Amino acid sequence: MKLRPQVPATQRGDHRSSAMLFGPLHREIDRLFDDFSRGLTSQSSMSMNLLPNIDVAESEREIDVSVEMPGLERRDVEISLEDNMLTIRGEKRVESNRENKNVFVSERAYGNFLRTIELPAGVDTSKINAMMSEGVLRITIPKPAHAEAKKIEVKDAKGGKESKSSESSQTH
Repeated sequence: MKLRPQVPATQRGDHRSSAMLFGPLHREIDRLFDDFSRGLTSQSSMSMNLLPNIDVAESEREIDVSVEMPGLERRDVEISLEDNMLTIRGEKRVESNRENKNVFVSERAYGNFLRTIELPAGVDTSKINAMMSEGVLRITIPKPAHAEAKKIEVKDAKGGKESKSSESSQTH
């Protein structure tokens, strides 16, 4: 089973679905502009948006998401699922013991982060597991069961079988 693309298909003329279609794209563009504008401001700023490294893999039964989060604890991370969009957000805060020190070099990033991943429809939220160990968040999402294709018989609108008059006219 392949993961679905980030942009879902919609029907023409459905204005409500166009918001759903471009919602994730709009949020990503806003985030990129925010990141760019922060880069133009003071380079000594201690706070910036983070973009944690992420791996998404799938097996026959589940989707596995691994997110690098060094220096964070599980209370710093929030995971939610809405409209098949898995959202991972949180904040990496500046350590409090730095307040009375002159910092000469600071290459570590601090601030808010947000990652979203579109999941297949029908995921059972009660079976999603998330564990954090040694700075890596691991989320396991069972895949939804596939419904088997069912063959549907096509019947004649007049009652299901051809009439005898049409059969006899074809034999003459």
